Amino acid sequence: MKIIDKEGKVYECPEEEVLHVIRHSTAHVMAQAIQRLYPEADFAYGPATERGFYYDVDLGDKKLSDEDLANIEAEMKKIVKENLPIKPFILPRDEAVKLMHDRKEKYKEEHIGDLPEDAVISFYQQGDYIDMCIGPHVTYTKALKAFKITGQSGAYWKNDAKNKMLTRINGVAFTSQEELAEYEKMMEEARARDHRKIGKEMSLFMTDDLIGKGLPMFLPKGYTVWQELENYIKEKERKLGYQHVMTPCVGTVSLYETSGHWAHYKANMFPAMEVEGESFVLRPMNCPHHMMIYANKPHSYKELPIRIGEIAHDFRFESSGTLKGIERGRHFCQNDAHLFVTPDQIKSEVSKVVDLIFDVYKDFGIENYRCVLSLRDPADTEKYHPDDEMWNTAEDALRQVLRDIGIEFTEEIGEAAFYGPKLDVNVKPAVGAEYTLSTCQLDFCLPAKFDLKYIDSESNEKTPVVLHRAILGSLDRFMAFIIEETKGKFPVWLAPLQVKVLPVSEKTLEYASKVNEALENANVRTQLDDRNEKIGYKIREAQQVDRAPYMLILGAKEAEEGIVSVRYRDNNETESMKLEEFIEKVTKEIATRAR
Repeated sequence: MKIIDKEGKVYECPEEEVLHVIRHSTAHVMAQAIQRLYPEADFAYGPATERGFYYDVDLGDKKLSDEDLANIEAEMKKIVKENLPIKPFILPRDEAVKLMHDRKEKYKEEHIGDLPEDAVISFYQQGDYIDMCIGPHVTYTKALKAFKITGQSGAYWKNDAKNKMLTRINGVAFTSQEELAEYEKMMEEARARDHRKIGKEMSLFMTDDLIGKGLPMFLPKGYTVWQELENYIKEKERKLGYQHVMTPCVGTVSLYETSGHWAHYKANMFPAMEVEGESFVLRPMNCPHHMMIYANKPHSYKELPIRIGEIAHDFRFESSGTLKGIERGRHFCQNDAHLFVTPDQIKSEVSKVVDLIFDVYKDFGIENYRCVLSLRDPADTEKYHPDDEMWNTAEDALRQVLRDIGIEFTEEIGEAAFYGPKLDVNVKPAVGAEYTLSTCQLDFCLPAKFDLKYIDSESNEKTPVVLHRAILGSLDRFMAFIIEETKGKFPVWLAPLQVKVLPVSEKTLEYASKVNEALENANVRTQLDDRNEKIGYKIREAQQVDRAPYMLILGAKEAEEGIVSVRYRDNNETESMKLEEFIEKVTKEIATRAR
């Protein structure tokens, strides 16, 4: 494939760059299509991405519908068919500014002002569309053979919430129609697994704008799953010496000023509330509360490590464009804990946290993950607590611990918490991009800020080190992950409805009621479907909507012989057995949390 650089040189594109150039060039074609359909549009940024491309556009008061997006894609296809040549040119800074000013492209004009004085300012033109860009690009629009607009979202100019919200139009592009078809097949699978779709079908949770965006509510079945996850992780933590607490969902602004969150995390917090002359905020995390619990009384080195755990309600003001069901909301519940340790306990406690993470992953069959050592960006003084010595000590300590316990990891700059480095365990879900599920953070900062102390073996006051850790991350996100991994087909112990009792007709309803009662008495989550519907319909609903692991089909034979016909959710097979035998089977699976 021939491409052209900003100086007009045409050459064969290296194979590893082909997709990037195609996607970047397609972004320009999309912008030209938008310009034709909406002449007043003002364009900001339009880069290629790892998965496709996007363009941020100021459309004034115009809100795009699905039909509008389809029209843009149709116009893009026209531009490709026109086979317009793509030609670069370079302008001196003053002429570049004038060109953008004359074309009423205020975002591009502002961007020029952000560039270094010696920057080469290059443009690419196709037909009547001109875009400021460093390239390279395809030489003719006809080279773009396979693309699709995938949706829209909001995006702030320069990614700054203080600036105007623009419309981000997203798309994908490939080298062939076959690759695009494969992508669309993958997206169909993603839609089938989407936890929001499954959550609605199974009546697990709901949202309503009258309550507020990003504030999901768990319905009875969903809350059952949530409680099972809570019981599961608390049981594991108790066996490891964790003590569970409950703390309030609000705190004073002074608390967060002390912790440093007010200086470094305020943009992600809900605004302060004034009550009786004092300012309060919804808490974004639980660290300050747990620091105060530790500070509540004196401690000896003999008590350490102290492990404080909580399933805590937290609130963060995520932008509306990032909200996604229970995977990312403005309210969520962290599986949070803070471990107060001496310096020589860091290695053993981090090792125990890592063991717990991988033990949980084994229980849930999670195998596709990677470990990341997240470090600060030293140049970002706004995000991170300014103490080079503390940071160097903490990063070196955590890095060495991970090496000592044999954890393979990569390092990423700028991903640390504001107070310290962390180990992030990123999972790769069945569909979509990876995200962090579990984390363990090393903190020398907050213990000093709260003046936490313990008495060492020589009766000297020392400052403890704190490990912040979340194994399930947030219960909400973990539940979303499991929904999408299983398509809502939870293991028996986690399923909101474990058994559905299905009488074939009213003649076997009395026997079905006795079977259902016996299951309830054995603490099995069961439901009797006593509706006057055909058995085939009942089975399909139990299997496809309720996703119940077991269905008991009860006809005249079963009632006469006192047995149950067990239909399995995942293989459509049916097996007859005594009721007592089935109860023993299902209760064992629940008790052992079998996968």
